[in-house]
Amino acid sequence: MATYAIGDIQGCYTELLRLLEQICFDPAIDRLWLVGDLVNRGPDSANVLRLIKSLGDAAITVLGNHDLHLLAVAEGAAKLHRYDTLHDILDAPDRNELLAWLRVQRLLYVEGDFVLVHAGLLPGWTVTQAQQLVHEVEAVLAGKHYHDFLVQMYGNHPDHWKDDLSGYKRLRVITNACTRIRVCTVRGEMEFKFKDEVHNIPEGYMPWFDVPGRASANATIVFGHWSALGLKVTPQIIALDTGCLWGGVLSAIRLEDRKLFQVPCVSIPIAKPCQ
Repeated sequence: MATYAIGDIQGCYTELLRLLEQICFDPAIDRLWLVGDLVNRGPDSANVLRLIKSLGDAAITVLGNHDLHLLAVAEGAAKLHRYDTLHDILDAPDRNELLAWLRVQRLLYVEGDFVLVHAGLLPGWTVTQAQQLVHEVEAVLAGKHYHDFLVQMYGNHPDHWKDDLSGYKRLRVITNACTRIRVCTVRGEMEFKFKDEVHNIPEGYMPWFDVPGRASANATIVFGHWSALGLKVTPQIIALDTGCLWGGVLSAIRLEDRKLFQVPCVSIPIAKPCQ
């Protein structure tokens, strides 16, 4: 049995199939961990969802910002962006089935010393605290009032965590941390406009995983979201967004021995590299 963590797929179905072939993935004995952003900006999001959904318990995925955006657009809670490529799902005969499955996926998954999340964790959160907080969002998404949450989900404020936050402000901070964070201050104040390489980080900010005294540093965080960061593997983090969508590669890492597997982009990019 092996567990393979895979970076942001974003509709790159052909590359996903090639990667699964390279690792000789067997759903009867192996497992996939997917860092989220299964959909959007790539050419074949619907088939990516169909494949991952068909794997059942052999695949564990967390939600990324593009996955949440799909849910919001489908609910009329948000409009399509210029470079979105979500019509193959929105117009699919199995649209409702795919969206219902996506809506009940996790924001965070913890197993042993590993934590799977799309973007990252606020530096002040322990893994246990993060688990408790994401359950609040997951419960709303899976509940009957999920439309109201999707309407209120967008926004950059509040930009930091406070224990006394309540309502949609509380849910928004939790969601933004797990699905959008790249950099923050030492106090955990998030900045969302920055998407560049590490050497261009604005003064006063740093990668969330480099904040001194980070409360989740005793775990290994597996994440994606930051294509300009690229592949980064240390005892504390495994960053797997290697920009397949933008002509890079789709990456997988076997968690048991950290062996890396990659396939090059073969799809013609149909969207500009902006997230």
